[in-house]
Amino acid sequence: MFDNKVAIITGGSGGIGLAAARLLSAKGAKVLITGRRQSVLDEIASGDSNIRGFAADAGDPEAASRTVAAAIEHWGRIDIVVNNAGSGVLQPLADANAKSIADIFAVNVAGPALLAAAAIPHLERTSGAIVNISSTYGSKAASGLSLYAASKAAVEHLTRCWALELAPKGIRVNAVASGPVETAFLRERMGLSDEQIDAVKRQEREAIPLGRRGVPGDVARWIVSLADPDASWITGQVIAVDGGLAIA
Repeated sequence: MFDNKVAIITGGSGGIGLAAARLLSAKGAKVLITGRRQSVLDEIASGDSNIRGFAADAGDPEAASRTVAAAIEHWGRIDIVVNNAGSGVLQPLADANAKSIADIFAVNVAGPALLAAAAIPHLERTSGAIVNISSTYGSKAASGLSLYAASKAAVEHLTRCWALELAPKGIRVNAVASGPVETAFLRERMGLSDEQIDAVKRQEREAIPLGRRGVPGDVARWIVSLADPDASWITGQVIAVDGGLAIA
């Protein structure tokens, strides 16, 4: 069902993005993954002929058009865009500053919007799909997470608005609101210490009704399901994949 389909996945060098890339590849798709370190991307691509890496920072306004151009250069079409790259910060409101606000919204809001905009002509030709990655905290309030949560709330509303706007072009837009997943996000993106990470994970396991943090494959399979052409009557939806955390 994904034979000859082409996907772009931002933040595809690890975690959920890499799991989704490998799952799409296994189903026959060609996948362009982006990340900041070309060496890591090259290592991943060397082990899978369906995956290619492209160094790009999702927070760079110029990255979107270059990423789309790279996919077209490699395969001549785009069927799926997965806006997975994300940034986070655990920061009390009293410590907020213009830079921290701009940085997180550059990656989590501006980056996805610019990439989706650049891909529209190609997705229209293939009746393609956009899958945005949100978070439980796009709808669930949490102390110290206001900037991150607000950026993910924006992603969810962008999803609904784009779904209406792009439906006449045959492009579907959905989102997956992921709960806490075992990736390097807490260390690499939120900058937490080992002690802080252990405390956060313990609190999350206690709060999640199903009693565990997720693994990348838990979320990746829903990304692939929403991107599947067989899901042709689903658009504008935000699917929570979080062990029940959103309703706890």
